[in-house]
Amino acid sequence: MSANWSDLRARTLSGIAMVAVGGFAIWWGGVVFGLLAALVVTLMIWELAQMTTPEGVSGLHAKALAAFAGALTLLVLFVPNAITRIALLLPVIVGTLLPRRDKPIFAAYAFFVMATGYALIMLHHWIGALGILWLVAVVVASDVAGYFAGRALGGPKFWPRFSPKKTWSGTVAGWIGAAGIGALFWVIGMGSAVLIPLSALIAFSGQMGDIAESAIKRRMGVKDSSNLIPGHGGLLDRFDALIGAVSILLLIYPLLPQNFFGG
Repeated sequence: MSANWSDLRARTLSGIAMVAVGGFAIWWGGVVFGLLAALVVTLMIWELAQMTTPEGVSGLHAKALAAFAGALTLLVLFVPNAITRIALLLPVIVGTLLPRRDKPIFAAYAFFVMATGYALIMLHHWIGALGILWLVAVVVASDVAGYFAGRALGGPKFWPRFSPKKTWSGTVAGWIGAAGIGALFWVIGMGSAVLIPLSALIAFSGQMGDIAESAIKRRMGVKDSSNLIPGHGGLLDRFDALIGAVSILLLIYPLLPQNFFGG
């Protein structure tokens, strides 16, 4: 098998497993989905804390901070009010006060990780299981289209300083693939035509999330955020695009037409 495709089998098997678990939790909703969101936040904060912990400092700090972040995410699920939402900032603050390399980078990315956990829970309530499936489908379609187009077509790099493998061909293919998902949901009556450009915008934000995480790894001198997922590295390596996608949707949600999603 060509080196360009050497990781395809591991990526595919891991992807199938994640889709199965994620799809069940999304469809079931409620506490099950909230538990998955909290688990993802826990593992991503752990990976980020591990990457930014100075040498010689115990990794226990990272584990404790991650558990704290996951617990607060669950608290928002069961007690959704202004106080618990503000409390989501505590892992960012505490993590920044602990021994840390590049504290501003940790603080910024930890903020987006915590916001992602909150946004997933809220968006599931606002646009339902099908809405979350649409969002995930957009991110996956962008990633898959970009992966295959980038490997097959190659060409100029999109932002080589931070993401040496990402090409313009793969980036644009990601936008097209995402817009196709938006068009599909519009055609089957699950929303308005605004889903088409919105899906492309979400894909672009997801790609920026991917590049941001790549930049952090390069700065920290690591290849993957962890080795939790065969073929993908860590949770941050797999969900970095989702962080960007969810963040932009949460930000612009109040500006969208009321019927932008739903039958």
